[in-house]
Amino acid sequence: MRLFDTPLEPARLQRNSDDFAAVKLIAESGNDHSVLMLNLNRYTPDAGFPNRGAYHEYITGLGPFLEGAGAKLLWRFPVFGQAVGDQRIDEIIACWYPLHRNFLELYQAPGAAENFRRKSVCVEYAVIHRCPGNRPPFAP
Repeated sequence: MRLFDTPLEPARLQRNSDDFAAVKLIAESGNDHSVLMLNLNRYTPDAGFPNRGAYHEYITGLGPFLEGAGAKLLWRFPVFGQAVGDQRIDEIIACWYPLHRNFLELYQAPGAAENFRRKSVCVEYAVIHRCPGNRPPFAP
């Protein structure tokens, strides 16, 4: 099985094949480096967001799971609304990986099946943006 061909994620969370291929190229390049994955999640109505039920199980297990895989949950923020556009998001989560390879290997990390099971129960829609992980964000 290739690193990014895994049945762990629900079918409704569509991967961008081109970007996954780019991540794989970086991971295999010999010039791999850190990456920040910015997750924009919308939760199912029954998930219990922001602090109970399936969401609570997912989010309390996410930090320890990422740390066990060599990554880190940096921060998360609820989204109160959207002034422009029509993409409804409930929460933004920033996850840092020391290498792109760590992101790809996440699917084989200890606890992956349980993490992705929890995710599949409560995440209705997700977009993950790949950002530089080796420098702080722009500041005014």
